[in-house]
Amino acid sequence: MCARAERLVGAVERERLGEVTVRDVCRYAVAVGADDHAAAARADEAAGRPVVAPPMFLTGILSWADGPPEGELRPDGLAARESPCTAGLPVRQVHGGQAVRLLAPVTAGTVVHAERRLTSASRKHGRAGDFVVLALRTDYTDAAGTPLVVMDESVIVLGDGDGD
Repeated sequence: MCARAERLVGAVERERLGEVTVRDVCRYAVAVGADDHAAAARADEAAGRPVVAPPMFLTGILSWADGPPEGELRPDGLAARESPCTAGLPVRQVHGGQAVRLLAPVTAGTVVHAERRLTSASRKHGRAGDFVVLALRTDYTDAAGTPLVVMDESVIVLGDGDGD
C-alpha cells in the first residue's frame, strides 16, 4: 500500500464541487449544533444580505456527491471515493488529524472548486503492527480561483493489504 501511495504523490485531482446554497449552509449549521447560525442565515437571506457559511463548512463535508448505496461502502464505512490509494485493498482507515487555514469567507452562491493531492506516504510501526500515514492537501477556491480554504490532513491506513 505504501509503495502504491508513493507512486501517486503529487498527482492532483480537480473537482468542481458545486454552488453553495443557503440550504447547504443551514443544514451544516444545524448538523454541528449551530442553530443560531442557521437562523441568522435565513434572516440574512430574507433581508437580501450575503449568507456566510460557518468557518469549517468546506472541510466538514466529506463528499458533495450523492452518497453510495450502503452495499458499496467499504468495511470501515467509507466510500471508495474517500479512500485514497486503497482501491481493492482489505484495509481500514481512520482520520489522523487536520490543519486548516481559512483564507476567505464562503458565502451562498459561491461556486467551489477543490484540488486534492497526496503529499506523502510513510510506513510506521506501532504496538498493533504496521500502518501507513497518508498526508493530503486540499485547496478550495471559488470559480475565479480565489483561495478560500487550505486543508492539510492525515489518514492512517491499517492493514497493509498488498504487502508493499
